[in-house]
Amino acid sequence: MSLLSLKSGTDIRGTAVGKDPALNDEAVRKITYGFLQYLSEKTGLEPASMTVCVGHDSRISADRIKRAVCGVLQACGVSVYDCGLSSTPAMFMTTVELDVTAAVQITASHHPYDKNGLKFFTRQGGFEGDEIRTVLAYAEQAEHVDCVAFPNPKPCNFMERYARLLREMIVSAVEAEDREHPLAGFHIVVDAGNGAGGFYERVLVSLGADTAGSQFLEPDGMFPNHIPNPENPTAMSFICQAVKENNADLGIIFDTDVDRAACVGADGEEINRNALIALASVIALEGHPGGTIVTDSVTSDGLKAFIETHLGGVHYRYKRGYKNVINKAIELNEQGVDCPLAIETSGHAALRENYFLDDGAYLMTKIVILAAKLRRKGKTLTSLLETLQRPAEEKEKRYTITGEDHRRSGSLLQTI
Repeated sequence: MSLLSLKSGTDIRGTAVGKDPALNDEAVRKITYGFLQYLSEKTGLEPASMTVCVGHDSRISADRIKRAVCGVLQACGVSVYDCGLSSTPAMFMTTVELDVTAAVQITASHHPYDKNGLKFFTRQGGFEGDEIRTVLAYAEQAEHVDCVAFPNPKPCNFMERYARLLREMIVSAVEAEDREHPLAGFHIVVDAGNGAGGFYERVLVSLGADTAGSQFLEPDGMFPNHIPNPENPTAMSFICQAVKENNADLGIIFDTDVDRAACVGADGEEINRNALIALASVIALEGHPGGTIVTDSVTSDGLKAFIETHLGGVHYRYKRGYKNVINKAIELNEQGVDCPLAIETSGHAALRENYFLDDGAYLMTKIVILAAKLRRKGKTLTSLLETLQRPAEEKEKRYTITGEDHRRSGSLLQTI
């Protein structure tokens, strides 16, 4: 099989578990070599002058792939930091906060347990599709790749630093009388889907939030409870039910590698798709009157009316694909258009203030800040969306979960 077939947009993805996986050790070694060859061309640096961070989500194939990646990098003289279990956005942030040459994230986002993949970042952002194609072309040409049998990268707990950045955002923005506990009395339920997002619950606890009812925080690459995907109706049903059962003020759900997220209001109704874009637009347009919000093409006319009539912004629909939406927003800003947000209906949300990085934890942090401020005024997130006209298909189905479903992630009982 050609390694070029592993290209998936701006990612590399393939089977990593089972008989004859596409991402076997040899394939990973060659891809890492191709990445290093291209990175040298891109930066003008020799490998011995590079530092690369490597992280991964909770997938069961992560450690095996990480050994292959680190083994090749170290064999070529690269200084390597092992960031362990990490979110994809945090791995990009290592290039900013640690000033490393590049970062590699081992993830296949929301795909099943037997899949895995690779994402590459420099300070300029994630690799584009044509860059991934070049990496794979170089990998195809590699006949023999040196690899350290037992790599020993330097440990780096960057996720703690990343979490601290989020905590500091909340403390600074909420401006509570008790600065150390700005979320005291606020009940927030987190569903990490057994991915890399469990750290976020600890962020909230440290700031005084009640997180009773949070679920599936433990990393488990078999994803035994539900698909870690905020677009999935079953996954959303679990977090909606958790909010209702615990009388929470807010529910938050992440995908496996935390580049996407969605939330649930105190009424147990999901704030996702067009509603999430509307809420993100409220946040992004604060201080940017008349600003432009770039979305994919499948957003609703009701959302367009909300952004343009209710918020006074401009709604720019563009072609589907989160990278396409982000790149269009960057292009518009370069042309002098005030464009603070790019967001796809799938939940990929990138704010200009955050390097146009699609970061679910960052967006949820902004939403937590907004919810905390509204709470002091006796208002809710849902109240901000009262004028948003919802598409009919978003209202057609409601789901409930039985106790047995909670225990074994069984069948959903659909009620209409």
